[in-house]
Amino acid sequence: MAQLGDLEAGYRRVRRDRGFTRELAVLQREYAGRPTPLYFAERLSAESGARVYLKREDLCHTGAHKINNCLGQALLARRLGKRRIIAETGAGQHGVATATVAAKFGLDCVIYMGSKDVERQAQNVFRMKLLGAEVREVKSGTQTLKDAMNEALRDWVTNVETTYYLIGSVAGPHPYPMIVRDFQSVIGFEARRQVKPVAAKGPRAIYACVGGGSNAMGIFYAFIPTRAELIGVEAGGTGSRPGRHSASLTRGRAGILHGSLTKLLSAPDGNVSPVHSIAAGLDYPGVGPEHAYLQRSGRARYISVTDREALAAFHRLTKLEGIPPAFESAHAVAGFLKERRRYRKSDVVLINVSGRGDKDIPRLFEK
Repeated sequence: MAQLGDLEAGYRRVRRDRGFTRELAVLQREYAGRPTPLYFAERLSAESGARVYLKREDLCHTGAHKINNCLGQALLARRLGKRRIIAETGAGQHGVATATVAAKFGLDCVIYMGSKDVERQAQNVFRMKLLGAEVREVKSGTQTLKDAMNEALRDWVTNVETTYYLIGSVAGPHPYPMIVRDFQSVIGFEARRQVKPVAAKGPRAIYACVGGGSNAMGIFYAFIPTRAELIGVEAGGTGSRPGRHSASLTRGRAGILHGSLTKLLSAPDGNVSPVHSIAAGLDYPGVGPEHAYLQRSGRARYISVTDREALAAFHRLTKLEGIPPAFESAHAVAGFLKERRRYRKSDVVLINVSGRGDKDIPRLFEK
């Protein structure tokens, strides 16, 4: 608790520092490649019956939105005097982004990753090692993202004097959900400016995939005061039975996981349930607490799509627009396609393409 208090105080201090804000803005522009385009998906629009725009986070350096948060937290770690960074990762994109910023700033880096994810995301494991990070394979529990986060938390509380824990999603104990949300909100504030020329009153709806929920919170946050409908799309996996999906918001219950009160998938005895998703980044039994709040307050709506629907959406976007999305982002596309009859031709719909599909293409050969 003392370390979390110190982190919150340090974060609030640097966020008021104009030098910090300027340095981050330069890195976002010159290193990460911001702003990312808001792309009109002409052929997808013609087929679906709405005016669909893609927020192209897949064009960020490292191939996903994760770099936004990693740059901000790496700068924060440096301001706090930490020389060692640790992180958890599922799909590997957060691990790659963490290893990337650690290389840039000359920091020691350790990435925790479940054995199952190491196997299905071998390309990203190689990239992390190439960047100089040590990848520690987690063989306990379900050997996925939850267990990687467990081990990273254990490491952090053991080495608090030298180590900064760079959490990748809007989950975990406060102030992490707030920190990650703030650094990812650049997505939504950009999109809100970019959509004005084509929709003066703003978009009708915004779709984003939700595992822990960082990319979704990143695009939702700027639109909370507007009329835009916010739709998060969870991993419905292969069925509704426990262990076959990762739909914490649509099928979970209130509970405490990794230091926050949120909605999670758990058994009647309180133990966390096993989860499944074709997308390693959505393979998490909980969700960021702010998403649980947005659902309960009615400001955002959450649905789920199956592995099969996500795969179909992956192929559809690839063939119609020449843009292969990450399996995670394919869930957002699938969510829109599932609900496309709700929209008219004049409606503007945004879909957050949070990552590119390069990392997942090898898995298609297994299907």
